[in-house]
Amino acid sequence: MVNAASPQSDERRDRSRHAAEHVTLGTANLNPFGDLHTLQHLSARLARGMRGVFEPLLRKEIRTWAEPLVVQRFADYRAERPEGLTAWLPLAMAPSTGQAMVVLDGRFVMELLDLFFGGTGAVAHDMPAEFSPAAEAMIGRLGMMLAVPLKAAWEPLARIDFRPGHVEVNPALLAGLDGDDAMVITRFGIGVGTAKPVFVDIAYPVAALKPHAPSLTGKVHSKTAEPDPAWRNSLTRAVMGVRFPIRSVLAEPMVSLSMLMDLKPGDVIPISLGADVPVMVGGDRLGAGTVGTSNGHAAIRLNSITRDKNEEVQ
Repeated sequence: MVNAASPQSDERRDRSRHAAEHVTLGTANLNPFGDLHTLQHLSARLARGMRGVFEPLLRKEIRTWAEPLVVQRFADYRAERPEGLTAWLPLAMAPSTGQAMVVLDGRFVMELLDLFFGGTGAVAHDMPAEFSPAAEAMIGRLGMMLAVPLKAAWEPLARIDFRPGHVEVNPALLAGLDGDDAMVITRFGIGVGTAKPVFVDIAYPVAALKPHAPSLTGKVHSKTAEPDPAWRNSLTRAVMGVRFPIRSVLAEPMVSLSMLMDLKPGDVIPISLGADVPVMVGGDRLGAGTVGTSNGHAAIRLNSITRDKNEEVQ
């Protein structure tokens, strides 16, 4: 557990991935998405977000990381998990009808529960066969907390709300899951100092990910395609039609407070106009000019244009 010393320096859980990734000839391919690099990148984002979930609970600085993905049958995944109390928490993926699943070691849940109520995280050696109501409430709380970084990690691909359901200790009681269902297993390590890390799994049924297949299988191109000339010309015309207010400050006279308080209609405030007055566009200085008339209207003749030397047109 997180609060137990580890004699091993390797933080990765021993797990045979060759068997999980091996495809037997004549059987259906478990992974219809091909390269899962996009989902692996998503898991790396989620691993960083998990720090904000578990650090306050563990009251320690932690390290989090994402393990390589595995695609395997649900029955095989269940068979490879260690014996003992395990929390199987479904997460509904709204607005679709699919669901993901958070899998937590029971001992880790008990440790977090003890810490939550002010303890040291000590857990009895003999684990119970069921979770107490307090432990189930703790698992539900963890599900709601994990849903926040989970939604944020998926945001670049799809807008998904993850909603925790009822926790089960027997995976056979999970609704909508069969032993032959293909699952994408994402595993996350949580380490504290030199202690042995714990692992949290988030499993996605392949069927639940199929609506997001275009995002998961999309390729990122290193070069940006040239914009359509007609679109670019239309955009240029639209930009050139944007209107900006132009103003000029002719004078800013200064008067004393006593004079300001004695002002009345008919009083004259003297001003002096310089050779050039500033011409402003919005809050930026466009240049300077001379005040005069043009076609019977007041006008300003621009004598100079001011441009920021650091300005670059992209």
